[in-house]
Amino acid sequence: MSYTVAVRTLCEFTAKRGDLDLRFTPSPDASEGRAGHAAIAARRPAGYETEIALAGTYSSTSAADATATLTVRGRADGYDPARRRLEEFKTYRGDLDAMRENQRALHWAQLRVYGALLCEKLALDSLELALVYYEIGSGRETALVEHASAAELRAAFEAQCARFVAWAAQESAHRAARDAALGALQLPHATFRHGQRDLAEAVWRAATQGRCLLAQAPTGIGKTIGTLFPQLKACARGGIDKMLFLSAKSSGRQLALDALETLASASTTPSMPVLPLRVLELVARDKACEHPEAACHGESCPLARGFYDRLPAARAAALERTRLDRATLREVAAEHRVCPYYLGQELARWSDLIVGDYNYYFDVSAMLFMLGAHNAWRASVLVDEAHNLPERARAMYSAELVQTRIDALRGNASTPVKRALTRLQKHWNAQNAVTPGAWRASDALPDALIAALGDVTGAIGDQLAEASLARDPELERFYFDALHFTRIAERFGAHSLFDITPLPARSIRSTQRARTTLAIRNIVPADALRARIAAAHSITLFSATLSPTHYYTDMLGLPTNTVSIDIGTPFRAEQLHVRIARHISTRYKDRARSLEALVTRVAAQYAERPGNYLCFFSSYDYLQQAAEAFAARHPHIQVWLQSRTMDEAGQHAFVARFAEDGCGIGFAVLGGAFGEGIDLPGTRLIGTFIATLGMPQVNALNEAMRERMDALYGSGFDYTYLIPGLRKVVQAAGRVIRTETDRGVVHLLDDRFAQADVRALLPAWWHIDAN
Repeated sequence: MSYTVAVRTLCEFTAKRGDLDLRFTPSPDASEGRAGHAAIAARRPAGYETEIALAGTYSSTSAADATATLTVRGRADGYDPARRRLEEFKTYRGDLDAMRENQRALHWAQLRVYGALLCEKLALDSLELALVYYEIGSGRETALVEHASAAELRAAFEAQCARFVAWAAQESAHRAARDAALGALQLPHATFRHGQRDLAEAVWRAATQGRCLLAQAPTGIGKTIGTLFPQLKACARGGIDKMLFLSAKSSGRQLALDALETLASASTTPSMPVLPLRVLELVARDKACEHPEAACHGESCPLARGFYDRLPAARAAALERTRLDRATLREVAAEHRVCPYYLGQELARWSDLIVGDYNYYFDVSAMLFMLGAHNAWRASVLVDEAHNLPERARAMYSAELVQTRIDALRGNASTPVKRALTRLQKHWNAQNAVTPGAWRASDALPDALIAALGDVTGAIGDQLAEASLARDPELERFYFDALHFTRIAERFGAHSLFDITPLPARSIRSTQRARTTLAIRNIVPADALRARIAAAHSITLFSATLSPTHYYTDMLGLPTNTVSIDIGTPFRAEQLHVRIARHISTRYKDRARSLEALVTRVAAQYAERPGNYLCFFSSYDYLQQAAEAFAARHPHIQVWLQSRTMDEAGQHAFVARFAEDGCGIGFAVLGGAFGEGIDLPGTRLIGTFIATLGMPQVNALNEAMRERMDALYGSGFDYTYLIPGLRKVVQAAGRVIRTETDRGVVHLLDDRFAQADVRALLPAWWHIDAN
């Protein structure tokens, strides 16, 4: 067997040791790092060599007489032939003594591997090795030097390679077993559901051909199984390394985990009692943390102390399992006394299918995207409920800063930081003075303000790099937010909007001048997502509401060869009675006088067929008014309400009220936790009332977005208001019919639903009664 590995990857696997330590230390960005390397090289004498390509091999023979060969490749930073001195350049900020132990160990390991490879290449018997640290702010170099013989370096190199080869052989065997098992994977049901086969075939073709697929498929056909099953079957044929299942909500991720468990159970045999597929669930740090009161370093958290020393055993133990969900990770982490969250991050490198949130792949600094690029993964991506991705991506590539935070920073700031903050305030106030007290948007960034913000981040970075100074959490938070703002500013273009929003007087001290919030808002995330979509071997975006196709193509930046399919519904028009209330208006100005007709309509339907219903509203205030009016007139009917502060447990309790053959009415906000992602088949839910078109509020910001959409696509109103609104309506209505035996009703409580342009965005299979 032959394997190839980069020097950095080899050393990250074999050489890290000591504590997990995430205390913040300002570090150079990529451009500063490149500039630092260039500055070091410029100081070297004539004949000095840079970017030296190196490669070497290691071979081992197992007890079964199988020979494994490992090729290690990389580029050393610099070599001085006259001194026989090999150098590795590292840039940093602040106090070199504050550098983490695990970082220093990794740097030395990399340099020694390069040393072994160079000695072999040039037939050297010894070498001087120098770790050259370059402080970005001052330009100061510090060299840590050691002398080593070629034999010593070769012995250390072979020891590292031996550890990695054993692991690589294990991984190669797992990959072969995985691909064979997935090739024989069985559908867990006797037959496909109606439409499910068409979906599965399209996903399989996309995965094997390396294409982008946009798949609209109706609720209730089993989209999760219908996408996962063919994706798994395509692994061997497509040479796929990793599969990512990404969802906007935890409910979607749980459906994926349950579906994978079902697939695994259906495919096991006496000769293969466990499907060799490693499934990893990634959860947010605050949900996985065992010691939320502690900081992420060895002096504070016991699970960070010695993390890298215990990681190899924990990693090996975890990968003996196949289902690496939150509970399993916590169990393994407890056994080995390591942090479960960072154990999960490490296992992403070695898992086959990763279930997580959109942000792990699509965000600015997305972990899975970065790992995929670094390791050249051939990854296939499934994007669940993809109608949510445009709005989520907008948030990922937007940024804002509140001016009052600057006033709070001055107390603990150094003199240079105070000076930089003063300059920033000056430029900020100049922007405030353009249209005092009014919201204002612009197609261009204020260059002087952005430059001043860059000076602030530089000054704060220098202060935070001083290890002797007391930590200021608020200063650190502002630093990260300001860095994000400047990085988003670098992406500014026709897809973005810059705006200034006045803060309400109650949030400003009487001694302060007017204060505002600055925002860079991403309107069209296509440019940001295009590189991530292109990096995937294949990507399937699926949902019940992905029409019109051109909207999602434009918003997401899908490639021109994207395949788009629309799976026909398995449901019949007679299963769902859709009624439009032509004489009710839920426009903002009409809401108060709509309540009586709305309550009458809900009560009449309930009297006609008692059971469980969901009523959706545009806001919590409207919901509350309607619920109070209904309860006052019909106190004998049970009602339960979604609240503004409802947590995950409250959401589960809300859904649990919809019992089989139960009776009552839930009141919820359209577009919230209960408008999609919940499954209430049979008599658990027999109808919905939707008292809104779901369109965003008409305000200055949305009108600015409409104007930009008009300029870009000529469909400003549809792209800003109508399509996003009707998507929520269709999703909410889709809660009613979940199986081919369900029957129910949907009441669309607004006269605008009868308009032709609105009805065109409703499912074609609906038979609509306008009365």
